[in-house]
Amino acid sequence: MAALSLAAFEKVVHGTDGFRPRPGQHAMAQCIADTLAQADLGEHATPTKAIAVIQAGTGVGKSAAYASTAIAMALERKTRVLISTATVALQEQLMTKDLPALAASMDKPFAYALAKGRGRYVCKVKLERLVGTGAGEEELFDDDMPQPKVSALSQEAIEERRQSLYESMAHKLAVVSWDGDRDTLPDTPDPRDWSAVAAERHTCTARHCPRYKECSYYNARTKLAEANVIVANHDLVLASLGMKTLPDLDNCLVVFDEGHHLPAVALDQFSSAMDLSNLRWLDKLPKTMNEVAGKLALHLGEDVQTVTSQLKGALTTLARMAMDLVWAQTGRNAQGSGNDGTLRFANGVLPEALVEPTTQIHAQASGLSKVLEALGVDVKAVAKDDPSQAVLCAQLYAHLGGLAPRLASLVSTSQLLLEHGEQPLAKWLQAESESSFLTMTAHACPIVPGDLLRQFLWSQVRGAIVTSASLTSCGSFDYFLKEAGLSNKPYVTALEVASPFDYAAQGTLTVVHTRADPKQADAYTAEMVGMLMDDIEQVKRGALVLFTSRAQMRAATEAAPGHLMDMVLVQGTQSRARLLAAHTARVESGMPSVLFGLQSFGEGLDLPGALCETVFIAKLPFAPPSDPVDEARAEWLRSVGRDPFNELVIPATGIKLLQWTGRAIRTEEDHAHVVCYDKRLTLTAYGRRMLSGLPPYRQEQRKSGGII
Repeated sequence: MAALSLAAFEKVVHGTDGFRPRPGQHAMAQCIADTLAQADLGEHATPTKAIAVIQAGTGVGKSAAYASTAIAMALERKTRVLISTATVALQEQLMTKDLPALAASMDKPFAYALAKGRGRYVCKVKLERLVGTGAGEEELFDDDMPQPKVSALSQEAIEERRQSLYESMAHKLAVVSWDGDRDTLPDTPDPRDWSAVAAERHTCTARHCPRYKECSYYNARTKLAEANVIVANHDLVLASLGMKTLPDLDNCLVVFDEGHHLPAVALDQFSSAMDLSNLRWLDKLPKTMNEVAGKLALHLGEDVQTVTSQLKGALTTLARMAMDLVWAQTGRNAQGSGNDGTLRFANGVLPEALVEPTTQIHAQASGLSKVLEALGVDVKAVAKDDPSQAVLCAQLYAHLGGLAPRLASLVSTSQLLLEHGEQPLAKWLQAESESSFLTMTAHACPIVPGDLLRQFLWSQVRGAIVTSASLTSCGSFDYFLKEAGLSNKPYVTALEVASPFDYAAQGTLTVVHTRADPKQADAYTAEMVGMLMDDIEQVKRGALVLFTSRAQMRAATEAAPGHLMDMVLVQGTQSRARLLAAHTARVESGMPSVLFGLQSFGEGLDLPGALCETVFIAKLPFAPPSDPVDEARAEWLRSVGRDPFNELVIPATGIKLLQWTGRAIRTEEDHAHVVCYDKRLTLTAYGRRMLSGLPPYRQEQRKSGGII
């Protein structure tokens, strides 16, 4: 079976225009074929697992290697392939370029589809409610987030715009010129406008809905069920665990491309937060539940008005105490300006004073959540037993469902805040002010992503490939394997496939030795910016400058003289797509162009040839020291005698540096330079560790005031 799938890969490589045989790509395909052939899928008493972790350097052609090999094996084994990515850009590349090319060149035909979250599709029942009679429009738009004051005329214009949008959407659906997918609309709707008609899980009666057979989301689900290859994203895969949205992970082959994102996505998926400030929705909760029950002659069985009042009181108490704690830490008060602040609880221990109101919140929110869920079940039952009321039931269920996530966040967050085990959680309060309105939120999050992935993901997966151009740090897979929950597993194979590029011949890495110590932020930034300005003067075509903070990028922007700012494009001043289009147009017209960007520009940005002949790195990309989850994890590691700097900070920074330097050379024809102004890269032991994990550029050094 491995031989058959490898043969399919060989046929694709030799039979596709523009492809050339590459030893590294062949080694990757061989590893994929051998790994996936070992995995036992479906019913097995003692199934064999097999997972390959493959770092494929830039230019290897990893998507062609894994797609052709895994798809051929899946077709042979009569199963499916789930390809999960971290970015929309890679999803689009797979759906519009890679998979169509493979489908045209492989012997066996296959169907492929893109999986999206339910909320990307329109709910026809909600849309009809708004477009038809307009009934219920006010309550659907009665959002609880604070809004800037607008004039009556402005509000009227907003309502007219919304109504026009909904009528246009309804018309497009009626004439079948739109499939109900938000992403296929010519203009992306405002999130607030879209939320009123989105097909969210909590607001959907599924098979009991009168529009079920023509539902945009379920039609897309049908296409997924018919597809041999499904393209999804890490968030959706982790959010869908235990559901039937995607294929069962123990009965399909899985590829996680851009796999280095998995740990961060896991932490995000299993974190929880509750809003302590915006509580107007609680005033509507009992009224809504009683109205729904009354219209269908259902019995609630609980005094929801009393319990809701108690819940609101506990939340108000906790919010007041939280504000006092945050302001006491930051030295501010309610009358002061700039009340933003974060208070993390040391060792994940909730202060004793907060335990009682948090316990009350958990008990009351849990009780109300159960009543709401039971009422929803009863509403579905009425729709099933009396089809003549199906439309009404669908509308009422949607109205109830809008409250369910809010209650769920209270239940899950309060539960996590009250938990305390051997390995603590990160727990913190966050005060944020915007438009003179203060929002207080409480947060809780696990601190070790590997534990989460091992428990919830790898326990289900049988055969998988995890790949990326940046899985090693400081020349080792150790850090990623620990973060991903794959360390010391006998069924895991790790392979590093080098890039086909000749880095020593194609590029240089220059480390600049500043007089100022990088730890002296103000002095270092001033010196670095001065040298950067001199270096930008030498740029003839395209260049990219990567900063570690907005303050640093702002300092450089403000220091640039007029003639240099004419060639600089700054992240955040316009959309990413427009910035890149402007940059490309300038370079292609023979003008110099320099992009200023932050972390998101350091990964996934593909600027081959003249578009990026120099990458300037302002400083080693250490993560900000104030992140509550990172702080909590470092605190825990120190408490058990481990060193968070060596164990976490250095490897994480090493991976970022690998990504940042990877922006320089994108093809075999490129010639580019990387300039790093941080002397710690060569003068410290940890810097040299990071340096050892970078591509083998020809290395140079210069002192402040020297010439590149």
